[in-house]
Amino acid sequence: MDSAAWEDTGAAVVPGITAPSAVACVRSLGRRGIRTIVAASDDDDPASRSRYCDESVRVPDPHDDLVAYADALLSLAARSDVRTIIPVREPDAYVLSKHREEFAEHVRTPWPTFDTLARTQDRVRLFDAAERAGVAAPETDLFTESAGRDGEWVVKPRYTILGDEYVEAYAPETCIAPPSTKYLEADGGTDTVAVQTEMRHVPLVQEYVAATEEYGFFALYDEGEPVATFQHRQHRGYSYAGGPSAYRESVDIPALEEAGRALLDELEWHGLAMVEFLREADGDEFKLMEVNPRFWSSLPFSVRAGADFPLYYWLLANGLSDRIDCEYRTGIGGHLLRGELLYLRSVLTDEIDLVEKPSVASATLEVARSLLAEPRFDYLSRDDPRPFYRDLANTIAAIRE
Repeated sequence: MDSAAWEDTGAAVVPGITAPSAVACVRSLGRRGIRTIVAASDDDDPASRSRYCDESVRVPDPHDDLVAYADALLSLAARSDVRTIIPVREPDAYVLSKHREEFAEHVRTPWPTFDTLARTQDRVRLFDAAERAGVAAPETDLFTESAGRDGEWVVKPRYTILGDEYVEAYAPETCIAPPSTKYLEADGGTDTVAVQTEMRHVPLVQEYVAATEEYGFFALYDEGEPVATFQHRQHRGYSYAGGPSAYRESVDIPALEEAGRALLDELEWHGLAMVEFLREADGDEFKLMEVNPRFWSSLPFSVRAGADFPLYYWLLANGLSDRIDCEYRTGIGGHLLRGELLYLRSVLTDEIDLVEKPSVASATLEVARSLLAEPRFDYLSRDDPRPFYRDLANTIAAIRE
């Protein structure tokens, strides 16, 4: 679209984080002449390095003081030039939904009410919704001291963010990102008390789904109705056991669309959502893993495939959802180079009982082949190279830790 069509439309606030989604938002909107304001808590975010970042402001870190962070976003929303704020991480979604009425005094609010949000950030409520919607999911229960059982299981947080709305012991300022999935020891020797202490709340124990393929269903909803959807299959994550996406391929599978829409329809969703599914390699049933109520880290690939969700979000936030026309290419792949390095490091250093590890030689060859066959990268851009260099510096620092 001609950038002239976006003159005098105001600005979007993008939280500056180290995930590629923030850069994708800044680039997508900035290339159309839409002003972007990056709200960052430190100097490590790649988005503020982008040539398409018009303004960078410093805000408190939500993990240090969530109330101060919410106040900072409200101050930005009150500016006359700001039209909306874009959620790119769990604290963003939590703050925007919790204070939705206050934000609505200044900007449009294309995100869910807090009760609806809680049905995704609380996985107990999420799997209850999946059951009502007829969407398959692994067997899942609360992890307690009596949770010992036969078979293969993983432990994952009940909540995707720990705050006062979910854990009574926490103050309003508290915002904790719980540890990621933990694979139970094959010999049953897991210390249940230690696990709960590490998780900082009572987590979930979930049936391990072996020999699987991982898929993402991505959507933007307007008051219960989908206005744009996208799908990808993840071929590699940060770890050989999975995790955030390092290499993925765009797909269009009717059964995946049906499962994703059935769940979001049951939730009467509004705004952004990424629904993660697993499918057994020899099966056809998609099993729900989680819902992320925000932009996803692989967003740059969605945009490269033709599904320009930052633009769609901007249109929805400005009452222009009738202009959304989502079509994308299938069968193409894309990479996060940092993710590929972390994947290879996991093959070298990690030992996960329930997951078969590839050899270093085969993993390296697999990565090299896909990089040559599908040279599309989340950060690397010829006309906007600085975010890539910032991410590279962040990656080197993380590997040295």
